[in-house]
Amino acid sequence: MSERQDEDPRIVDRRASTLPESEGAAADPPADSPEALAKQLADETEKAQAYLANWQRAAADYQNYKRRVEQEREDMARLASAALIINVLPILDDLERALHSVDSHLAGLTWVDGIRLIHRKFHAVLEMNGVMEIEADGADFDPNIHEAVAFGEGEEGKVISVVQKGYTLNGRVLRPAMVVLGKPREQGQ
Repeated sequence: MSERQDEDPRIVDRRASTLPESEGAAADPPADSPEALAKQLADETEKAQAYLANWQRAAADYQNYKRRVEQEREDMARLASAALIINVLPILDDLERALHSVDSHLAGLTWVDGIRLIHRKFHAVLEMNGVMEIEADGADFDPNIHEAVAFGEGEEGKVISVVQKGYTLNGRVLRPAMVVLGKPREQGQ
């Protein structure tokens, strides 16, 4: 056998450094030195700032979520109210047509007066909930709130009669007023 194989292998402890500090790479300062404490403080301050920024972002996200949920809840309530009112408006139209067609000799009867009172209460309840009638008769035509269904002789651009009343809910059009629009008379006729 060769001489090298006969020798005992050397065990080297790599955990401990055998080189003095001046000969090897620069070692970290001792844990209790001011430089080490300053570095540790800077690291912890940086972590704290990151945690604070994450917490603030999470808090803002939560506030936005709460606001969005509340807005959606209000929109759902508004849509439910609007759907109910849109379905009730034809009943109101029928009630008004019935009251307008009452004969003059029936006008003084108590049941007719009772129906008129119900009609007024119905209007009052709708108004308390933000439903307003669109004033159209004699007004300038506005395509945002009026729907022209016919033309008649009259001042151009003016509503000359209302076919069906229109209504708004809190300023938003639920149903446009169906109107007859004025048109000047042609010269040849």
